[in-house]
Amino acid sequence: MGHQKKDNQLYYNPVRRAILNYQMIEPGDRVAVGLSGGKDSTTLFYLLDRMAKEQRLGFSFELVPITLDMDMGMDISPLKTFIENLGYELKVVPTNIATVVFDIRQEKSPCSLCAKLRRGILNQSAKDLGCQKVALGHHADDAIETYLMNFLLHGKLASFEPVTYLSKVDITLIRPLLYLEETTIKKFVAREDLPVIFNPCPVDKKTKREEMKKLVTQLSETYPMIRQRFIQGMEQGTAENFW
Repeated sequence: MGHQKKDNQLYYNPVRRAILNYQMIEPGDRVAVGLSGGKDSTTLFYLLDRMAKEQRLGFSFELVPITLDMDMGMDISPLKTFIENLGYELKVVPTNIATVVFDIRQEKSPCSLCAKLRRGILNQSAKDLGCQKVALGHHADDAIETYLMNFLLHGKLASFEPVTYLSKVDITLIRPLLYLEETTIKKFVAREDLPVIFNPCPVDKKTKREEMKKLVTQLSETYPMIRQRFIQGMEQGTAENFW
């Protein structure tokens, strides 16, 4: 019982609070979950699956697991098995993103184009499957890293929104892991032995985001509550506070 109570406190309650605070999921929604094979999106699907089956939000909703074949020869069989064991069929969408980004365009800074192509294909695939929402595995660390990149590289005081409506495709992006820290997710993945697939991208761990991750880690040594304070500040701040 104590273990269950601690799980609620550490994992399920923060996700439930984020969903309800921002009306991320509503009764009867069909929610696509973008799965990369990484720890964050796999954790997101696992938690949402439990919440759906146990009606932890107080209503019913559907989940549709989607992954993009990035054309990198990635073995997604562990992810497929994981999803099937939870009672779903993984929708695998073939793409030529790697060929476009690295061979055709030969991008020196490929992350922006890659992300744009992935978002477009994922959102359209979700729409084609009758989904109203697309759930992404971005967590609190992603939010503060995005803010720092915008600030330090572009002079903008902004991060991604918890909920973003895309009028062109009539899809709403949601980020239910917003209140969870990356270290919390890592511990959950290890404990539950969730599958994490190796990322074969040649620029993985060599990006500006990785620099921001190291910066946040350094700052957290002096200011341990930096992630919580960032979320608190973003939720309380308004445009009137700036010039």
